[in-house]
Amino acid sequence: MKHRYHQAVTLLLLLMLLLQMASSSSAETLTKLENSALRKAIKDSVYADWHIYQPTDMEISGKNVFIKVVENEEDLTQKLLEEMAKETKPDRAIVEYNGMWMLDTLYGALPKDWAVVQEMMFADAGTFLTYNQNMRQLMVDKLQSAEMLVFNRADEKTDMMEFHKIVRGINNRTQMAYEYKDGRTEYDEIEDPLPFDIDAPIIEIGDNDYAVWYRDMNEKMEHYIGKELTFKGMIGFDKALGKNDFLVGRHIMTCCEADIEYFPIICKGNVSSAIKNADWVQVSGKFVFEYHKAYNGKGPILKDAKVIKAEKPENEVAVFS
Repeated sequence: MKHRYHQAVTLLLLLMLLLQMASSSSAETLTKLENSALRKAIKDSVYADWHIYQPTDMEISGKNVFIKVVENEEDLTQKLLEEMAKETKPDRAIVEYNGMWMLDTLYGALPKDWAVVQEMMFADAGTFLTYNQNMRQLMVDKLQSAEMLVFNRADEKTDMMEFHKIVRGINNRTQMAYEYKDGRTEYDEIEDPLPFDIDAPIIEIGDNDYAVWYRDMNEKMEHYIGKELTFKGMIGFDKALGKNDFLVGRHIMTCCEADIEYFPIICKGNVSSAIKNADWVQVSGKFVFEYHKAYNGKGPILKDAKVIKAEKPENEVAVFS
């Protein structure tokens, strides 16, 4: 089961991750996967003795800072990072990641004792909309897990509402800030009301709101625990789930047709034999967070689920509108 929307980064967008290692060494490693914008982050960091560094035009004082460069995406492997860690014995690594590379490459290469502590994305406000339109898949890949997004080079033409809608359509938790050319910084404080009433006796998820609900449910699950809800979806049966357990969900498109995927929730209840696999149904039940073997741990479950046949929605694929 998939429960993470998983979330150009300088390419005209920059993605930085702070990685914490299970090491007691005082050494620090800067794993530099693209050759530009770490310099300002380093210079402005708490390490006041870090200076603009080389291999090209930067240099760092001290013996506890190491620079490692990975030129090709296929070279980024767990073995490589483990070798770097063995050589430098780091406590932390700051990664400046190439925006043209998919984040799964990095996540898949992280050694087991590395953990992502913080993920930040930096975007040129002047080119953000163009890249979002023409390189949507790369943009979604970076926005899905970014905790902070800084739009730099903003000016009076920057449409904060348009930027806000694009980001919130992918990630509801990302904090946003705008750095203006005159040195000002402004934070995004636009509120996002949900398209359904989360305080209603029964939360009714409309046909056009499933994607928004599914994302919000994953990010703020505690808001739904113990509440009754109802929504329309496609039913799926699998004996491996267990007796009287089944799936109900929708296909969701996050950025393009290539990434359409079925995102269901496990339901528990009796289902009429007249209802077949892949039928459209209306399901109602109590939302809980409990153990299930399909999750190999705790996860969202709709208990005491009641199921009736339903007409398919006008748009079978749910989107973030």
